[in-house]
Amino acid sequence: MVDVLIRNVHTPNHTDPVDIAVSGARIEQVAPQIEAPARQTVDGAGRLAIPPFVDAHFHLDSVLTRVPNSSGTLREGIDNWARYKQETLTEEDVYERAKRYCTHAFSMGIQAIRSHVDVCDPQLRGARALTQLKADLSDRIDIQLVAFPQDGYYSAPAVKKQLLAALDMGVDVVGGIPHNEPMYQQGSDSLHELMQIAQERGLLVDVHCDESDDPNSRHVETLSALTDRLGMSGRVTASHITATAVMDRYYVSRKLIPMMVSAGIHVICNPLINIHLGGHFSYPRHRAMAPIKELLAAGITVACAQDCNEDPWYPLGNADMTEVARMGAHIGHMMGLDALRTMFDTVTGYPATIMQLPGYGLEVGCRANLVLMNAASVIDAMRISAPRDVIIRDGNVVIDSSAH
Repeated sequence: MVDVLIRNVHTPNHTDPVDIAVSGARIEQVAPQIEAPARQTVDGAGRLAIPPFVDAHFHLDSVLTRVPNSSGTLREGIDNWARYKQETLTEEDVYERAKRYCTHAFSMGIQAIRSHVDVCDPQLRGARALTQLKADLSDRIDIQLVAFPQDGYYSAPAVKKQLLAALDMGVDVVGGIPHNEPMYQQGSDSLHELMQIAQERGLLVDVHCDESDDPNSRHVETLSALTDRLGMSGRVTASHITATAVMDRYYVSRKLIPMMVSAGIHVICNPLINIHLGGHFSYPRHRAMAPIKELLAAGITVACAQDCNEDPWYPLGNADMTEVARMGAHIGHMMGLDALRTMFDTVTGYPATIMQLPGYGLEVGCRANLVLMNAASVIDAMRISAPRDVIIRDGNVVIDSSAH
């Protein structure tokens, strides 16, 4: 007797229909026409079964604030967020907005979010609210929090103390923003300190790195060197690195990417936000996204993420990771059929690797976290933003609209 038997589905790895048997919170069997009694049967009706979407770069503390940004620039977003923190932000405000968003995100098939949380707030209101939310929603979404010094690690004398306090209260990952430090050398110095903190505590690292139109912003080079020197391969992520879009191609292809490969660092691109915030001050206009095609070809693990949703940086967003993958494919020249399938991986398996999510996938023994989409293939799912008809979390059928 199995607990749940999902009949007649396709998966990204199975073109022919299969059944999926679930016992407890784990996948017990994946095979055609499983013959086993089940406490609950779900008729997949030929739907696409996937592991859940993973959004590996987001900002839950600012989500749904709906603060306008008239210039559409990164700088105005940072300034407007600073005013919001000063005038409006409370723990209750952060918790309520983030919970409302996560409830919707779950219905859109997202079951893991890595959220950066601003630790430049002396009261750590965002960190307190989101550590509580992480515990409260653990039966629905795996939330991983990053201690993020939004204004800069050296923006105020107390920021280091606040970052450490956030880690002590349960924030999971060390963050940084070297390009936002007052001087370039301070950006480099901040990486040295933050990497040391992560190494001493055995934590992962995720740095907002070179989110700029400046081709001379090359902190990812320092981050790669430190990752290699400190033996932290596989534990460090460079988020954004949009400056690579305007760097000299020879430097990027012949020096920087090989250096990143050698260090074993990951990359997260945010296509919707990168294309919106970048390229305002350059001519000709550039695509404002890291060269995802070249990074993937070199063997670097690359994820695509949302970053923002109705906040000071972005007025749109709907927790739709197929939209993220689709935009990344357009910007990154990833429109071949194999490339499109890879783009689907950038919002599922690859970010799960970056977040080190245990038991992720559709193999026997994996956690029984699944999404059934009304689509024939992953390409079809991206093309039409296919409905998420059935959502299963740890073997429990939480949402089932398949009969409608």
